Amino acid sequence: MAVKILIVTGDAAESLEVLYPYQRLREEGYEVHIAAPQVKKLRFVVHDFEDGFDTYTEKPGYTWPADLAFADVVTEDYAALVVPGGRAPEYLRNDPEVRRILAAFAEADKPIAQICHGPLITAAAGGLTGRRVTAYPALELDMKAAGADFEDSETVVDGTLVSARAWPDHSRWMREFLTVLRGKAPVA
Repeated sequence: MAVKILIVTGDAAESLEVLYPYQRLREEGYEVHIAAPQVKKLRFVVHDFEDGFDTYTEKPGYTWPADLAFADVVTEDYAALVVPGGRAPEYLRNDPEVRRILAAFAEADKPIAQICHGPLITAAAGGLTGRRVTAYPALELDMKAAGADFEDSETVVDGTLVSARAWPDHSRWMREFLTVLRGKAPVA
């Protein structure tokens, strides 16, 4: 039986931050499921950095089907969790079901990969207290308010929690996450 990985996301998630780990983990032999508030076709976005803008820009991205709803997730069925960024975490953190999922993974010390604005969900579930993390740099105050020690670096590994700033950091983020994942839940 394949080792299962869960991605929690929703509309307005950053396309690359969902699809890069989805494809990379499948390439390694993991079975990957995408959970969202409900089963439907999700609409992702593309965040980019352009000269003259004080922050990132947003454009329409890919669409992708969710495999299951948050309420249907049995956390014991999954070895690890991926929490992409984009705008989705801003509203998903208010969902009690996604907070239940995050809390279960954190309490079980299962590997969690979070990127960009994804740590907003982990923070809402109480999973950042006393942890070292990175996130999109504009979230430094949010991370500190959640009790985390914020580091503005490409990737931060704190035990089973692996975080990155944004999609330009994907290669190192997934390399570090796979190191943790192979130690905790290797593909047979």
